Amino acid sequence: MLASSTIATLRKRITSGEITPRDIVLDVAKAIESRNAEIGAYLSWDVEAALAEADRADISKPLGGIPIGVKDNMNVTGQPCTCGSRILNENYTSPYDAGAIQRLRASGAVPFGRLNMDEFAMGSSTENSALGVTRNPRDLSRVPGGSSGGSAAAVAGDLAIAALGSDTGGSIRQPAALCGCVGIKPTYGRVSRFGLVAFASSLDQIGPVTKTVEDAALLLNYLCGYDAHDSTSLNVEVPDFTAAIGRDIKGLRIGLPKEYYISGIHAGVSASVQAAIHQLESLGAIIEEISLPHTELGVATYYVLAPAEASANLARFDGVRYGHRNGSAGDLMEHYMLSRAEGFGPEVKRRILLGTYVLSSGYYDAYYIRAQKARTLIRNDFTEAFKKVDVIVSPTSPMPAHKLGELKDNPLAAYLEDVFTIPVNLAGLPGISVPCGNVDVEGCALPVGLQIVGKALDEATVLRVAHTLEQSR
Repeated sequence: MLASSTIATLRKRITSGEITPRDIVLDVAKAIESRNAEIGAYLSWDVEAALAEADRADISKPLGGIPIGVKDNMNVTGQPCTCGSRILNENYTSPYDAGAIQRLRASGAVPFGRLNMDEFAMGSSTENSALGVTRNPRDLSRVPGGSSGGSAAAVAGDLAIAALGSDTGGSIRQPAALCGCVGIKPTYGRVSRFGLVAFASSLDQIGPVTKTVEDAALLLNYLCGYDAHDSTSLNVEVPDFTAAIGRDIKGLRIGLPKEYYISGIHAGVSASVQAAIHQLESLGAIIEEISLPHTELGVATYYVLAPAEASANLARFDGVRYGHRNGSAGDLMEHYMLSRAEGFGPEVKRRILLGTYVLSSGYYDAYYIRAQKARTLIRNDFTEAFKKVDVIVSPTSPMPAHKLGELKDNPLAAYLEDVFTIPVNLAGLPGISVPCGNVDVEGCALPVGLQIVGKALDEATVLRVAHTLEQSR
């Protein structure tokens, strides 16, 4: 089954003439037709368009002929871009390619399929999608994580070779951990955000979800790079990330933040993470305890800043030029109110209201400005820690995948699932989740992810440690 293969393996088979890009697209399409009804990873897919592009693919290019799934908040010419929301599900078709899609196509890859997500990337379970629930391939009664739940479920369930996700507070790493695949958030600014529908512009970052660390490095090689269309894009050299793969980690200093190893973490998750740490130590790494003293401010800081940015970014969805439009409004203001009330789901409304509140007169200084100051403290904690260590490791998620609907009426508990991933976004650092074990829950082996965080622009070391752990297991 080609859909269960890695990019690296398929590229060798393509260049040897054993298979063609068309063969791969057809096999992925067959897998989608077979299992997507039960998993719900894809919202839509256009087989004919993908086949036409596969037939034109230049197989001499580094990703030539490899189909890549796309989270449904990235624009791809001629395809829908719903963001998992009713407000964009009716009549919006992308008129252009996002910067990341342009880079994929330039490397020979074939964008194939629109992957489900929490509405406007707001959530950590993919239950907030207005267009259907995505289920965890390991246990269909459980969530895949979010907001890139469709991306992780497709890769883990062998409905995709690899996929793109976006990560604002853990939305690549957390679902990768819960589904048992690899997910990396690059340094903020490494990958263009042009054409990514914005949630929180100072936090959002596109990255790959893959079956292996090697595949993540391969995709990063061609996703990263400067884009003049994105004012936050970094004009820095992009190294060959695959060059770090295979190097040993002897003498590498790995930091364990004491604030992350606390009570409240699921016992099975804690045991898997500790076993992974011991494994890294046995391979020559030096383990050191460190402190990130402002960790406790992370979640609260995020849930001031991210909703504030979201309230501004989502103001453009008013039902005037595109998207859901209420047809019974008597005047313009009523049109705005009714169209947005009908088009946005409960979680999106909650965050818009929260963001508008913290930006309002009388509360701006008390909440937004203080949150920005707290963000600086969190960033400084990492700067100090990286004077002592090369990478920092922790659980990706404190819990394995929970049951569908289990946290529906407890949004605060859902927010706390990102307690270890949020600070990485606030600091703009690269972080990866790599499988490090399984925990038995009700007779099902649920995956556990280890998060590895590196210095800004040092994805190479993060990938090096992740690959070493992956191969040792």
